Amino acid sequence: MKILLVGASGTLGRAVHQALSHHQVITAGRGSGDLRVDIADSASVQRMFEQAGRLDAIVSAAGSLHFGPLAEMTASDFRIGLNDKLLGQIDLALAGQHYLNDGGSITLTSGIVSAQPIRHGANATAVNRALEGFAAAAALELGRDRRINVVSPNVLRESWDGYAPYFPGFEAVPAARAALAYVRSVEGIANGQTLTVW
Repeated sequence: MKILLVGASGTLGRAVHQALSHHQVITAGRGSGDLRVDIADSASVQRMFEQAGRLDAIVSAAGSLHFGPLAEMTASDFRIGLNDKLLGQIDLALAGQHYLNDGGSITLTSGIVSAQPIRHGANATAVNRALEGFAAAAALELGRDRRINVVSPNVLRESWDGYAPYFPGFEAVPAARAALAYVRSVEGIANGQTLTVW
């Protein structure tokens, strides 16, 4: 398969790249990769797809969120997650569908806080739930045997030192284990599903 992997340089993205390395993987990111893209910029997303050409799978392990106390959160803070992780990944799906071959797939990334909210995580929960809802509905309309799923990983073991204060009592998962869900989405038959790795 010819796969476009957005966010390939991150902790999760590197593990996904390794898990899919038996395919032709084109990497994309803001500062590194075969192609450059800012997923919060629709023109940048469109240019990336024009450069990538026809694809069998689109995988996103990208997106920024805002973590902070609700009492101090501003609309501008909240838009960080909306414009980047939510609308950025939705833009990948909306633009990418026109470059996706019959039988191809799109895989987006949410996270465990979609189902298990945490302190200071209102932005993350809202964004992740919205992504999962989008995929469930989009799956009904893609057609041509194409599929779309969301992977929802727990906090990663490799990132635990930075995120542990936000996730008391959670059990971190290895990035390599989370990456298996992306393989399942790309190579399997799931459609419109949220694949959890908790």
